[in-house]
Amino acid sequence: MGNEFRYLCLVETRRLLLLMGVVFGLILFVQYFELPYNNIFSSLFASGKSQVVLIDDFPSRNSSSDPITSRNLTDVSSLNSTDLNVVDGASSTTNVSDGKDGDATSVKGDFDHEDGKSLDDSLNDDVDPEDETPSKDFLKIDGNATIDRVVRNNSFPLDTHKESEYTSNTSALMDRSGVGELDQTSEKNEGNISIQETPPVAKSPPDSPENREESSSIHVDTSSRGKSVHKDAENIRGNHGSPKILKDGHSVPVSDLSVVPISKMNDMLLQSRVTYRAMKPQWSSAVDQELLKAKYLIENAPIIDKDPQFDVNLYRNFSAFKRSYELMEWTLKIYIYAEGERPIFHQPPLKGIYASEGWFMKLLKANKRFVTKKPNKAHLFYLPFSSRMLEVALYIPNSHNRTGLIAHLSNYIQMITTKYNFWNRTGGSDHFLVACHDWAPSETRQIMANCIRALCNADVREGFQFGKDVSLPETFVRTPQNPLRQIGGKPPSQRQILAFFAGNMHGYLRPILLNYLQNKDPDMKIFGQIRNAKGQMSYAQYMKSSKYCICAKGFEVNSPRVVEAIFYECVPVIISDNFVPPFFETLNWESFAVFVLEKDIPNLKTILSSISKKRYLKMQQMVKQVQQHFLWHPRPVKYDIFHMILHSIWYNRVFQTRP
Repeated sequence: MGNEFRYLCLVETRRLLLLMGVVFGLILFVQYFELPYNNIFSSLFASGKSQVVLIDDFPSRNSSSDPITSRNLTDVSSLNSTDLNVVDGASSTTNVSDGKDGDATSVKGDFDHEDGKSLDDSLNDDVDPEDETPSKDFLKIDGNATIDRVVRNNSFPLDTHKESEYTSNTSALMDRSGVGELDQTSEKNEGNISIQETPPVAKSPPDSPENREESSSIHVDTSSRGKSVHKDAENIRGNHGSPKILKDGHSVPVSDLSVVPISKMNDMLLQSRVTYRAMKPQWSSAVDQELLKAKYLIENAPIIDKDPQFDVNLYRNFSAFKRSYELMEWTLKIYIYAEGERPIFHQPPLKGIYASEGWFMKLLKANKRFVTKKPNKAHLFYLPFSSRMLEVALYIPNSHNRTGLIAHLSNYIQMITTKYNFWNRTGGSDHFLVACHDWAPSETRQIMANCIRALCNADVREGFQFGKDVSLPETFVRTPQNPLRQIGGKPPSQRQILAFFAGNMHGYLRPILLNYLQNKDPDMKIFGQIRNAKGQMSYAQYMKSSKYCICAKGFEVNSPRVVEAIFYECVPVIISDNFVPPFFETLNWESFAVFVLEKDIPNLKTILSSISKKRYLKMQQMVKQVQQHFLWHPRPVKYDIFHMILHSIWYNRVFQTRP
């Protein structure tokens, strides 16, 4: 009896092991065909931390000679999700109805906090939001992939051999795929823009500012100090490392270059609607007719003078915006490429100052209304890469060389143009990217020249094209679980501080600001970096208690302080020449923000004091109303930042379309 029992147990054990083997084999089989990254074992045996393992499907053709592309990229796997600003479980989603849009799914699973820490453990409201800005030791690259200027006031040796190799590789790709086949007008306006050459506007397109308030712009006579003010500011700028541009072998100070004020940007935007057109499609498609119909309906939108939900003065043309947004909801379909290795593709940061590219990607992937699996039905194609993770995975600190990063993107584009024909139909003009890293403009300027680029670093002098590119809000997300924590601020009557700024001395401008205003006036709270100390106000408390929040540029034109000011209901004061503010094609920024030229920093107190109380109260009320367009929600709601980014991309795509 005992022998029979042991025999039966042995048989059952073998059957169980065989069954387990079959199940395990099926899991491997399913994972192989379902996961686009072929990283099967890492997905099965992942630890609690997000592992970053890059398997380069798109190696540089010159990788053996390039120290960046030949780098052992698996070293990055030692970084955890905190190091990379990536939240654990970034790929999971839970299908829960939004209850508002009816098409969005909850992404709560993406935001589970790591290590079981409480919510407050991960927060520090006193930290400079730009503390995490990485590797500022880089060279700017122009549209021809040659280094044209040094931004950090350092002189680095130029590896012309590597640059020429990259140029030849990308030129071959452009010749084959149609990249760069812009019409003559757009080619003329690429790169440095001479504001004197802007031709007069022949006709007012739908975003004409005719209905704006006459008092929306702040004009203050600062001529009393004349040229001496400008000279003083330039001296301070020079002492703190003014950026310089290499021109004919000589350094040219930034101050010698033309400055594009907000008024001139308005003209350039209007002109782009008349002159800019994307490359004509190689063959016709039904989506082109749908876009042309949408364009006609937007241009002929019924006039709306008042709206119960919005103040129409917040917008360039509220009637066109409202009609365009409705058509986007009814019409827009987006195809997301599944190709691309993690972490550079499909695994963006969800917290920190680069969070905009991460939140947008996650919310779009979870959206049922806009995403389609039928590329022939798509009006837009999304290139799901993270500019932040590209830098983390491939850039060698202090190498001063980003050739490998650009080559990686080039190889990716070559791969999808070989595998699919969608890029080739339009030269990439119906493709778009969302990138918040400072380097994204120069990294994408050539290989993605025709694409709609949503960029945080929206700098006119770095090739930002009105009518094609989109200014992406840079949002500092401290915790993905509750992005709306501490929203709001004190009412105007309790905001006793005239103006506030605190931050690291990034770039040349902030030392100028502190030199003129730090500890000079009790109404102007201008500091360097501040830390939490008992009995002292925190960074957030200062913003909540100030009438105006100074948004001074750092290393680049963009700063998360612009959105932070709106978040805390403080009127933003933008001091950053040539910066295109977010959603510029839609919002009338002069109705709720103050723009001060860099050379006018010494007159900042005079400028702000000249704004009447009535005007300030109106602007502060406008800030509270526009706030809804700058908020992230785990489940998107109408008119929030997710939908506004999408709308700006859609809007530019519609008005690029050729008949």
